[in-house]
Amino acid sequence: MAVTTTALAPTKDVEKLTDQLCDALLTPRTREEMGRLLRDLCTPSELRALAERWHVARLLDGTDLSYRDIHDGTGVSTTTIVRVGRFLRQEPHQGYRSAIDALGKSNAR
Repeated sequence: MAVTTTALAPTKDVEKLTDQLCDALLTPRTREEMGRLLRDLCTPSELRALAERWHVARLLDGTDLSYRDIHDGTGVSTTTIVRVGRFLRQEPHQGYRSAIDALGKSNAR
């Protein structure tokens, strides 16, 4: 008996593509599995950019370092640092905030 699934078809619908990517990103159960998925999905420079943004978000949230100090310590451009800071503190998505808070709670256990 065949399992019926929604037919997969090419699309340019960015919202649908983003939803599908989110579903895929929710499947890894370990850091190693997530690392393998990210290495398949991203070029080395894309993965580095994501990792750097995450590091900057944690530095902005967890330290009193200035943007210049973060730039000097990481090599990340001040433009990227400003953007991360804006998304961390002002933009409505609050993805950085949610992840930082979730990790803080799991690290407190």
